[in-house]
Parts: sequence; C-alpha cells; structure tokens
Amino acid sequence: MQATAVRRILPWGLAAWFTAVPYAATAEGQPEDIIKYRQNVMKSIGGHTSASAAIISGKVGYKAHLSEHAKAIAAMTKDIPGLFPKDSDFGDTNALESVWKKRADFEKAASNARAKAEAFAKAAAGNDPKAAGAAFKDLGEACKACHKDFRKEEK
Repeated sequence: MQATAVRRILPWGLAAWFTAVPYAATAEGQPEDIIKYRQNVMKSIGGHTSASAAIISGKVGYKAHLSEHAKAIAAMTKDIPGLFPKDSDFGDTNALESVWKKRADFEKAASNARAKAEAFAKAAAGNDPKAAGAAFKDLGEACKACHKDFRKEEK
C-alpha cells in the first residue's frame, strides 16, 4: 500500500475506532483498569519515596536526583481521590471501604498529602538538605496518616 493511501485511510480508521469504543472506557476506563492504574501510581509514589529516603539518609549519593523524585511525588499526588472513583471498590485492592464511606475525610487526608508533597518538592529544589529532610518527614507522616485510615495492612 502506498504512503498516500495510508495517510488517507488512517484518519478514518482512527475515527471509526474512537466512535466504536464506548466513551466511558476511553475517558476513565473500566473499574478493573482503574484499580490497576491506581496501584501502579501508588507503587510509583512508593518508589520515588524510597529513592528519596535513600538519598536523604545518605545511603546513596544521587543528591542531584532528589528534586526529580520530589517533583514526581508531587505530580502523582495531585489528584489521589480521582484514583478512587465510585465503583472501584472491589477486587484485589488494598483500599479500605472507608475511602468511599468516609469520602470527605479521605479527600482531606489526600489533600494534606498533596500539600506536603508540594512542600517537599519545593524544599528539594533548594540547596538546604535540612529543609528537604524536614519536608520529607512531614510528607511521610501525611502518607502514614492516610494509609492508617484508608489502606489495608500489607501482609
């Protein structure tokens, strides 16, 4: 097939695909996919947190990476409640029912974590390791508080 034919057919094929796929599946995803995505985002936050802890504690020397890890944590915590939409409260998840039953409390805890993540990102961008360490500690406390009330204990 010639390149010009592909260029003419491809847009129509994509348009047909987007029309055929239900809107909810493309806009937000199916609940199972949302749960998996949520778990991956949380694992990502955990990975960046662990890497940050290793840098802050002096176990590794990648100090230049701290700001990038902090920015990633701040970015991933911008809309934690959005990762827990209605009807995503089943299956293989560590989320407790309280996420949905005590939604206002959950949103408040998530907002606090977001604020602490943003403060950590700001502190990590500076040249003051003590400020970054203090902000990281505050972030850890906010995460623990949210996990205490809204996450199952890991086995």
